[in-house]
Amino acid sequence: MKKNLAIVGYGGQGAWHAAHALKSDVVSLSGIYDIKPARMKAAEDAGIHTYASLEDILADKSVDIVLCATPNDVHKDIVIRALESGKNVICEKPVTMTVSDFDDMVAAAEKSGMHFTVHQNRRWDVDFLAIKGLVESGEIGEVINIESRIHGSRGIPSDWRCLKAYGGGMILDWGVHLIDQMLCLIKEKVVSVYCETTNITKTEVDDGFNLHLTFESGKRATIEVGTYNFLPLPRFYVQMTSGTAVIDDWRRNCRVAKLKAWNEKEVLPVQTAAGITKTMAPRDEITLDFYEKDRPESDVHDFYRNFTRSLDGKEEQLIKLPEVRRVLRVMESAFRSAETGNAIHFKRGDEI
Repeated sequence: MKKNLAIVGYGGQGAWHAAHALKSDVVSLSGIYDIKPARMKAAEDAGIHTYASLEDILADKSVDIVLCATPNDVHKDIVIRALESGKNVICEKPVTMTVSDFDDMVAAAEKSGMHFTVHQNRRWDVDFLAIKGLVESGEIGEVINIESRIHGSRGIPSDWRCLKAYGGGMILDWGVHLIDQMLCLIKEKVVSVYCETTNITKTEVDDGFNLHLTFESGKRATIEVGTYNFLPLPRFYVQMTSGTAVIDDWRRNCRVAKLKAWNEKEVLPVQTAAGITKTMAPRDEITLDFYEKDRPESDVHDFYRNFTRSLDGKEEQLIKLPEVRRVLRVMESAFRSAETGNAIHFKRGDEI
């Protein structure tokens, strides 16, 4: 039987959820509520039921799940009120802006006995799934370094995402996704965080950042978001012990160079503008296999399927609250590093 879903917030992401809920095989859309009359009218024009207030949603005994898709600064209050009202809750990312606030939300979930999760939907991105499959297969060895980038050239949308009070900026907007993905790819403790932010188009919040993570074994990760890049760098660049993988952007296949042999009998020097080099001479098919991997299948509805099955005790939640907390800790450390200009190092036992 389908679960009844009500959505708080009918902006871009709330409308996205509503559209998917209308096509879902596991949830039915009970309706939406938004504080802005124009958005309420937009929902009504689309044939969607609207609630007069948040209180009306919480009082509706037929609603099984409340989905919070509001600006970041009000997530905590809405989530806790919904949990205390006996509703299961899905919250948009970032779930909140501090670890302390998140801990309060988790405590409310535990006290109420209701289910609570966060919509980390970028775990279903096909570019991420391609790299995840490659890493987990061991096809080209163990990870040495992973670089993950999202580059655009349109700045930050001129709405609440530009304002610090509402939780704006790219660390909280895109960083939360890319950090979550990276912690899924490298399943080790983070021992240091170093971050630099940019303010090219906005001064109040970061419009880009470059984040470096070092893991317990020495594996490294770079996570970068830019909103003023007219020629983007690759979406993923992965160095592994037996090869290299690249995804140029999320529309492209993963390209792989797999090491067959380390040494060539004779390396031919390469002529550069001011001399020759053997060290940087490119490899060829003698020592490398070059190939592409097909894009994996992905279905965003799997998030809702998993959550509803978890309500019935049939599956474990895919997006686990301790994982969400780790991402928040990395983001808090990134902000602290950017403010101080120093790397944040963690003592043994306090690693992220």
